[in-house]
Order: sequence, then C-alpha cells, then structure tokens
Amino acid sequence: MMTKALYRDDFYLSTAEGVVTAIHEDGAIELDQTCFYATSGGQPGDTGFLERADGSRILLGQTRHGQTKETILHVPLDDQPKPEPGETLVLHVDWARRYRLMRMHTACHLLSVVCPYPITGAAVGEEESRVDFDMSETIDRQDVTDKLMQLVAENHPVFVQWITDEELIANPGIVKSKNVRPPIGLGRVSLVCIGQDLSVDSQPCGGTHVSETQEVGAIHIAKIEKKGKENRRFRIRFGTGAEDA
Repeated sequence: MMTKALYRDDFYLSTAEGVVTAIHEDGAIELDQTCFYATSGGQPGDTGFLERADGSRILLGQTRHGQTKETILHVPLDDQPKPEPGETLVLHVDWARRYRLMRMHTACHLLSVVCPYPITGAAVGEEESRVDFDMSETIDRQDVTDKLMQLVAENHPVFVQWITDEELIANPGIVKSKNVRPPIGLGRVSLVCIGQDLSVDSQPCGGTHVSETQEVGAIHIAKIEKKGKENRRFRIRFGTGAEDA
C-alpha cells in the first residue's frame, strides 16, 4: 500500500498517529501514514519509537523505503514486540537527531550555492556531511566557510514549492546532481527554495530542512579532499572549526 508521507508537508512534525497495514517477514512495519523520513538522497532515515495503546514501545532502528518510494517501512530493533494489522500506533521521531540532520542537509544546500559546480555525490550525517563536486579548481577552505556563515547569518527563509514531473523534465537545469536524477512518477516533485523569491537557491530535493538559514547554526568546512583529477570532496561539520585544530 501507499504510505502517506506526512513529513513532506511539515518537516517539524515529530509525532503522529498511524494504522498498521502490514507486517513484513523481516519485521518491518508498514503504516497508512507516517512522520518518519525514509533513507533517501543521502539523508539517513529517522529513528525513534512507536507507542502502543497500553503505553509500551516498539523501538525503531531505521526507516527505509519498500519496493517503491510509495511505501515506507519502519524497522524495529531486535527483540521488539510486534503490533497487529489494524492497530493504531502513536509515532515518535527522535527529534534531536532529526533536527541535526535537517540543519546539516540545509547546510549542504548552502554549500552548493557557495560552490556552484555539478554535484557528484553527497551524504548527510549527524556530525559531519560530505558533498562531492565535479571541479578541478583550488578553493580556500576558510573562504568557503566565511561565505557559508554569511548565508546563515542573513537568515534567509527556507521553504518548499511543488512542481509537476513535466515541469521538472522541461527544466533540467535546476538539477544540480550530475549522477542522480530526482525521482519522478508520483506526479509532483518538491523544490527546496532558499531566499525570498528563490533569490538564493532552488533545487529538487525530497529531504527535510529547517525553515530559515539561521537555524543551521555554526558550521565550517573541516577538509577539502582531492578525489580524482576533477573531483573535490568537501566535509562539513558543526561548530567554528576551533575544535578541529
């Protein structure tokens, strides 16, 4: 069945109710709707727990997609109780973890503004993220950090606009990733926009983000690595960088 992904319309939704629609052989729990983000696009899936009517908890180790992007599976840790199909559960996202990932993912978008090169890979993490660019130029790590923090301090709004699959196909230039194309087939694609009237950035992305750049907080480029003749890997970390010295 198709899972209604509530987080697509509200990144700050950390609790919701869902009805169990299926239990898979590996124990993964399928619900009619969820506020849990499933692993995709370099961002890890949410963790947290499902609360039963008696107050007991089913602890989750990961959230992932099923055979298609339309299905979201909640995978319990080992030795957790199994709910029954038709049972109503209260979903609780590990908010502290999710919020760090939201801040980091937004920081990756800001980096793609400061470094306007095709993206060849990315991974969002709680403590460190990486973005790989198709570039051969030498670039100053501190200069990139300063420009990132300027965008953070300017406190630009971050919001989502929806376009149709057809609009995306007609405007391929808005896709920054060189190797991965945004998924189509659901009828609409989310654009993550930064700045009034999209003045800072706009790119297709299905991840979760903060609502204004100031929420990202202090970030810095910890390292720039050469990964081939025309590939550079940027490592983003929270903090000012003094702790890396």
